[in-house]
Amino acid sequence: MNSDFSFVVSRRRFLQVASAAAAAAMQPSSLRAAPVEDRRIAVAPGQASLTGGGGQTAVWAYDGTVPGPTLRLRQHEPVRITVENGLDEDTTVHWHGIRLPNAMDGVPGLTQPPIKPGQSFVYEFTPPDAGTFWYHPHADSLVQLGRGLAGALIVEEREPVSVDRELLWLLQDWRLTKDGQIAPGFGNMMDAAMSGRVGNVVTINGGPPADQKVRVGERVRLRLANASLARIIALRFEGHRPIVVAIDGQPCDPHEPDGGRLVLAPAMRIDIVLDMQGDPSKRYAVTDDFYDSLAYSLANLVYDTGPPLRPHPLDAPLRLPANPLPAPDLAEAERQEIVLQGGMMGGGKLAGVGGMMGMGMPGMNGEAAWAINGVSMTGDGHAGMAPQFTLKRGTTCHLTMRNQTAWWHPMHIHGFSMLVLSRNGSPVPHRQWQDTVLLAPKDMIECAFVADNPGDWMLHCHVADHQMAGLMTVFRVT
Repeated sequence: MNSDFSFVVSRRRFLQVASAAAAAAMQPSSLRAAPVEDRRIAVAPGQASLTGGGGQTAVWAYDGTVPGPTLRLRQHEPVRITVENGLDEDTTVHWHGIRLPNAMDGVPGLTQPPIKPGQSFVYEFTPPDAGTFWYHPHADSLVQLGRGLAGALIVEEREPVSVDRELLWLLQDWRLTKDGQIAPGFGNMMDAAMSGRVGNVVTINGGPPADQKVRVGERVRLRLANASLARIIALRFEGHRPIVVAIDGQPCDPHEPDGGRLVLAPAMRIDIVLDMQGDPSKRYAVTDDFYDSLAYSLANLVYDTGPPLRPHPLDAPLRLPANPLPAPDLAEAERQEIVLQGGMMGGGKLAGVGGMMGMGMPGMNGEAAWAINGVSMTGDGHAGMAPQFTLKRGTTCHLTMRNQTAWWHPMHIHGFSMLVLSRNGSPVPHRQWQDTVLLAPKDMIECAFVADNPGDWMLHCHVADHQMAGLMTVFRVT
């Protein structure tokens, strides 16, 4: 690590600690009094039973499990998490969706030095928002995430939510060989320039899909998280009416999804409430039908034969308590636009990306396959990445994202949640705040956020192949 980078990180850390101390001084004593909770996570190779039947797959794991341990934190209460690297390569941890200080964001080179083999790094932050989040590497992202490094992070509301039970489904997608091992070929040209590394096995909480036992009359909060490299998932709940209550950890207006179908791109989370009003002893399929002609049954809701918990659905509000997100001032907003370019098109042609690739095939030998506003940033992040745009702290940013490619892109912003305003000119209802916004081919989406968190922040596609092959940028909040 060079001295210039050390100075930048040290100065940034000093400013962030000073800001945090000032903010803490203004908080009520009830919030300041919480002691710091200490956690440790070890990253190392391991074994997992992904397909059932007794076979073991060589994986990389947090604390020896796939997915890693579910971290349950409390809103407004500080945590200190020490990450120990037992791999033979650098790693970091990105706390996906948490609005935290820039130095804790887990991007190697940009916000912290990478965690070298045999070393550790201490992450300290106080989660301001309750909700469903997750954690994963931001170093060698494609390989490390594809070998199993992911875990759920749940920040609990300060007051209990009115449900009978809570479930978590962390969904992962694996490309396995016939003998049940992770297939080689990470970062190949076809994946990099097309839809990414979509696998052939989907797991729920690290295991093969299984029956989910439920009881007539109960109300269940189901936290769904897509930790796949590239697979987009669209769930239908046979015989049930899921109510969306949060997206990417942020509460929204409770509503039924369009057509009863829940679409989760990589990195997205959706919290739903299910009132179990099925018939005793009956099975109801939960189906993923995102890809044409490739629908499959992900799980089954299986009712027991006992008496109903209650004769009618629970009479309690569905709305979750709001998080302390700053409201955008659209009248005074600064407008920025990013345009997604590149990738393979129908007929094998490339979209225009300003000649960045010459005559070569995109994605070959780590070359760029994608660009944002004509500029490709490949890999995971590094020191000296020039920002696409700069915002003064406190400014509202009205961000337009245009997808000029033939492929789907879940665009993830670090450090912030964005209020989604419109899609292709039509207003987006239900007051949806998201940190990962899915753009279909040729989509245009408008979002807004308040630039209240200083630092250099990543904005990238969360299809890992796309990020590594150039679909990544940085913006700065001064």
